[in-house]
Amino acid sequence: MSSRTANGGARRKGSPFFVAHRAGNDLGLLRAAEQLGLRLVEADVRRFRGRLEVRHLKTVGPLPILWDRWQLANPLAPRLQLDELLEATRPGTELMLDLKGRSPRLAADVLAALRPTLGSRRITVCARAWSLLEPFEGLAGVRTIHSVGNARQLQKLLRHGRRRRLQGISIHERLLDPATVAELRDVADLVLTWPANAVGRARELVAMGVDGLITDRLELARELIPAATAPETAA
Repeated sequence: MSSRTANGGARRKGSPFFVAHRAGNDLGLLRAAEQLGLRLVEADVRRFRGRLEVRHLKTVGPLPILWDRWQLANPLAPRLQLDELLEATRPGTELMLDLKGRSPRLAADVLAALRPTLGSRRITVCARAWSLLEPFEGLAGVRTIHSVGNARQLQKLLRHGRRRRLQGISIHERLLDPATVAELRDVADLVLTWPANAVGRARELVAMGVDGLITDRLELARELIPAATAPETAA
């Protein structure tokens, strides 16, 4: 059974799509995701010294030291730039750009980088700092996704969504149960969750009614659904 979203897209209960988590941060992983037919690929975008770098690793303030938890990386290694990612991505692949940080300059620079292709390709923009999504709202072919990582932010989002319907939500799977998913579907057209890396948990999340699974395991889509596709973009 399918229902209609607020912007006309079909919801297919039991048939989720997959998002290749962080696959856009590496051109080799991007190609692997595209070969599997995953047409929605997530990439982390950070602004560092005026450049838009595609990476999940953080820096130590203005210092070029790259780290995340117990991981350190060579600060002198070449860093993928957003314009390089856009050029390397196939026309049929939709990028989900996760804006890392809170500076309005990040949103402005990403929008400037996307402007030459607006209307000719599908783009999803995601952020934990929701104010960064405002410049992208209403743009042709662009969907905005409000990211949620903790219970406090979830309650704030539900209040926000009751005032104005949201295009999409990306939420950590530990926060989800059937009642919460139902609440989220009442305030948003699209509900995505991460990380979905185990077959059993992925099936539980699908049964709850989520629309999309954000996974680090590209082969998970092959295990669960023969043809995993991206959702219809915002009008």
